[in-house]
Amino acid sequence: MSSTLEHALRILAGIAGGWLVITTVSGAIRSFVLPRNETVRLNAFVFGGVRALFDFAARRTRTYAHRDRILAHYAPVGLVALPIGWLALVGIGYTGIYLALGVDDFTKSYELSGSSLLTLGTTSEAGFAVNVFSYSEATIGLLLLTLLISYLPTIYQAFSRREIVVAQIELRAGVPATASGLLRWLGHDGNFSNDDEQWLAWEEWLVEIDESHTSLPVLAFFRSPQAGRSWVTAAGLVLDSANLLFSALDVPRSRQVELTFTAGVLALNRIHRFFNHKAETEPAELRTKEEIKEASPDRQKFAKAWQEMQEAGLPMRPDEEEAWQQYQERRQLYDHAIRFMSQLLFAPAMGSLH
Repeated sequence: MSSTLEHALRILAGIAGGWLVITTVSGAIRSFVLPRNETVRLNAFVFGGVRALFDFAARRTRTYAHRDRILAHYAPVGLVALPIGWLALVGIGYTGIYLALGVDDFTKSYELSGSSLLTLGTTSEAGFAVNVFSYSEATIGLLLLTLLISYLPTIYQAFSRREIVVAQIELRAGVPATASGLLRWLGHDGNFSNDDEQWLAWEEWLVEIDESHTSLPVLAFFRSPQAGRSWVTAAGLVLDSANLLFSALDVPRSRQVELTFTAGVLALNRIHRFFNHKAETEPAELRTKEEIKEASPDRQKFAKAWQEMQEAGLPMRPDEEEAWQQYQERRQLYDHAIRFMSQLLFAPAMGSLH
């Protein structure tokens, strides 16, 4: 190989290495520092690779409990794999930079990169420029690790707040948890006008999920401590309860319930679009008849919920069929998002009315 060609290749290696380092650091900053939802391809690649392994193991299980135990490790393992991927790419990038700065060969460049990245030491004979980049690499390595570690408390605090509400909703919705059961709990005193404070708390919970699960998307994959719980199922219970209240109950429509319903629809659809880039952006009424029919809730389950609420003495509307039509139309606003997220997260089995 001629010296001119070798020099050109070293320069190209340095340019490519510099681009790789900048891209990796930028991805880390956008992942944990930028306060908005933004897809980072590097993170998607790392989590996608880890997810493929866990999916392979989970699909060979016979029970949901066994599958849940396996998938419970996915998010923590993916979170640990993320800085490993960052450090590996930064190490490769600096290897190219050291080649461009005149280090003898690839092996020595890689050794110098690894030594600097892991702060194992440096060389005093490599020259000033190489030492400058060596120190910068050590700084970046520490920065990436510190960045993740410093955000772990934030992640687990958000997880804890989410799961407290999930557990509370499950307790109030009965066993098994149903939207009609949640409405029976809300209307135990026959007065739904006193529940605005509860609906406000659920609105705040849904808004926080919207923000946290798109700015820190790994949170969506942290599973509940109990195998039968899921934040997706809990959000669906709240929305179905509001939908039933609007459609089936002959009570005044509270502005707070409408706000909570709107917050939930927006949150679930935004999270859906974040994880599914092919998600539809048009309103439900523009979908094909076949798609709407496939996503339609179960009429028999609605009839069962109607009967349960009627037996509980809740004030019902006179026409069950009209109530069913209103419920069905309104559920198209969030049904697709719930179904997609349930499949993505292997959430507990749920029907249209749970």
